[in-house]
Amino acid sequence: MTSSQPARGNFTIQIVRADLDSPEHALGIITLLDQYARDPMGGGAPLAASTRENLISELRKRDTAHVILALVDGQPAGLTNCFEGFSTFACRPLLNIHDVVVAAQHRGKGLSRMMFEEAEALARELGCCKMTLEVLEGNTVAQSAYRAFGFNGYELDPQLGKAMFWEKKLDVK
Repeated sequence: MTSSQPARGNFTIQIVRADLDSPEHALGIITLLDQYARDPMGGGAPLAASTRENLISELRKRDTAHVILALVDGQPAGLTNCFEGFSTFACRPLLNIHDVVVAAQHRGKGLSRMMFEEAEALARELGCCKMTLEVLEGNTVAQSAYRAFGFNGYELDPQLGKAMFWEKKLDVK
């Protein structure tokens, strides 16, 4: 699916569901994800060489992986990686937005909102009950954008508090 926006200023924006077999899309995904990884909100270090070399082939193996690209004048400028999950309580799929990247020079053009709109359209096509994402406490700019699109902290009962996102890293053998 592709949606195009009329020229804004002197540029044209397209929001596309990435084709992982397209060398241009693959390069855009790796380049944008590396920019995100180098940002303090992405960890502050470049992607590992093994990730750069294997990410696209690993994404291709996963039918539940969906990548949305924002193109400005045909060039990758934004990226949203989404993965289908499953809500046992609702007994329906959900769509987790795992990465959101907008290249620094393209911020303020509404790309994240357009990518979220495409992600929501995808979630509705898949019959999802909700969309989820994680955000760092200190990333107030992203939090503001997510709230503007209708996301809020997750809680079942306000007395029990909001859900926390935890991890346990596993050694690769």
